[in-house]
Amino acid sequence: MRPYSLEDVYATRKRRDSWWTVYFVDPVACRVALAVANHTRITPNGLTVFSLVLGMLSAASLATGTLVAGAVLFYLSFMIDCVDGKIARLKGTGTPFGLWLDYVGDRIRVVCCAVGLAYGQYTATGDVDYIVLGATVAVLDLFRYVNAPQMKRVREVIREGVAAARESMSPMAAVTHPKPVASRSPRSFTRRANRFLARRRVRTHLISGIEFHAAVFVVAPLVGVAALIPVAAVASVLLLANEIFLVYRMWLFVRRNNVPVEKSREHVLA
Repeated sequence: MRPYSLEDVYATRKRRDSWWTVYFVDPVACRVALAVANHTRITPNGLTVFSLVLGMLSAASLATGTLVAGAVLFYLSFMIDCVDGKIARLKGTGTPFGLWLDYVGDRIRVVCCAVGLAYGQYTATGDVDYIVLGATVAVLDLFRYVNAPQMKRVREVIREGVAAARESMSPMAAVTHPKPVASRSPRSFTRRANRFLARRRVRTHLISGIEFHAAVFVVAPLVGVAALIPVAAVASVLLLANEIFLVYRMWLFVRRNNVPVEKSREHVLA
């Protein structure tokens, strides 16, 4: 069997990803994935566990006030977390358990690093603001990960209802009530910006959880103690604004596709 090439690894990248991953993580992660794929037998789950270990070391470093070490370890933890997915797609060795492990590992890493950062700075300064910082970061991250799958499920239920309603229409009704056509006339600037980002594999929502984590656990600690609260506050506001915008878009989607939902499906969403 021929060795994997860098082009093979590039093919495993997500079609669109966060700008932090595209520009600051993938250039390293792809080369690490190539070496891992060609020279080791490490499994994606093994990489996920290693990523979690690095995350715990990052939390410990932040808790002891060694911010630079904590930032570097957090970056390495996230980078390895990107490598495990590439290896899974490259070798076809991904498993449902691996998806769960990756998901839970991410949450543990973020919560522990938030606690470590808050504890380290509170013990050094006695400033309660750092406790608020840690709690805010942990709550926002958990809300984001609870909210995203729920919004996805709402969209799936609406699409199923729309499809069922169309199937129940008579041929004449289908002609009288044609399928709704999504608007294709966004502003010229928005359309050009979206194409520009798509060519570079960058997602349109530029502030996501990944950028949030990078700001709080990598950028701010590297800048120094004075940057921790201001950077975390700005990143938190931007992330919350992005979540509100996504909920607003979901609400518009529901309004455009007003279909009845069975009571049992409502319970699924609860």
